[in-house]
Amino acid sequence: MSITNMYYEIGSLHIVTDGYFTRLPEKLFYAGGGNVDSTHESATPDVAAVKRVFTALGGASGVNLLLTGHSHFDHSFDTPTWSRLSGARIIGSKTTCLQAIASEIPASKCTPVYGGEKLSLADGVTMYVVRWNHSGDPVRNALQHNPAELAQPPKPDPRTGGFRAGVAEDYPNGGGNRAFLFVVDGPGGRYSWFFHNSASAADLDVPIVLDGKNYGAPIENLKAAMKDAGVASVDLWIGAARADVAHRVVPVLAPRAFLPVHWDGLWGAFEAGVTTPYADTALADFLASANVRVVTPLQYMDKWRFDRSGIRAIPNDDVKKALGFSSR
Repeated sequence: MSITNMYYEIGSLHIVTDGYFTRLPEKLFYAGGGNVDSTHESATPDVAAVKRVFTALGGASGVNLLLTGHSHFDHSFDTPTWSRLSGARIIGSKTTCLQAIASEIPASKCTPVYGGEKLSLADGVTMYVVRWNHSGDPVRNALQHNPAELAQPPKPDPRTGGFRAGVAEDYPNGGGNRAFLFVVDGPGGRYSWFFHNSASAADLDVPIVLDGKNYGAPIENLKAAMKDAGVASVDLWIGAARADVAHRVVPVLAPRAFLPVHWDGLWGAFEAGVTTPYADTALADFLASANVRVVTPLQYMDKWRFDRSGIRAIPNDDVKKALGFSSR
């Protein structure tokens, strides 16, 4: 659904991952390696934009769980709005939960996860939380990349009720990142997929340490989750990855297919749809050499059926029509 916004329908379980549709303007931000450390003023969610997608997905009956991989604005800014509209509970970092509390979502509606958790989401659906890293490196864009958590809920602007969306302000990354390994034991057998919304090859094998606590190295955390789940490979990898990340992750995951996210930029309007086709030649060449199929997105709100037999595109014309997208 653009950026790293994903929507899963697993029987009666309907999950929105990240769900950022507000599209804060680039001119709002300044400073830092990615020019997103700070903001000139506070901002509020575009509730109407979120509501359009929420309605297209079926309203409250179409959303019953919210996952947030990390807590930067382009992932968690709209999470409280989704929770308020749907009543769905949130799973994410401590920072994501503090952001939700600041937006008057009850603390009981948000479960903070730190890595290593095994969560039963529904009958036959298990999710393993993998402590992961963020893109970049400790020098080039330290405040984006290095793990950082909020200590308390941010204070809304007394005039606008909004928040400072900078990654050095109210939206740090939440202690790095959370990736999710899903395992489904269905009537036809077991299948699995791994999702992460950011990654850096710079320190996949370096332990994440925050406030003196060691949360393990991302690649080792992934190995541990797969061992716990009893899977030697996954059927699908959904990730924000370049070739350098893939060189490190593919030997561990051994995925059958790869679906890219976070390739379409931050600033384009969701309503404009896909304006630049997905392309990453270096990554595609490496995945081909590893016999991993690349599933190429063509338009926002593309839909796939994923099961024991693999992943294949299926129509999503009604939802695309409701949002003004082409049916390609």
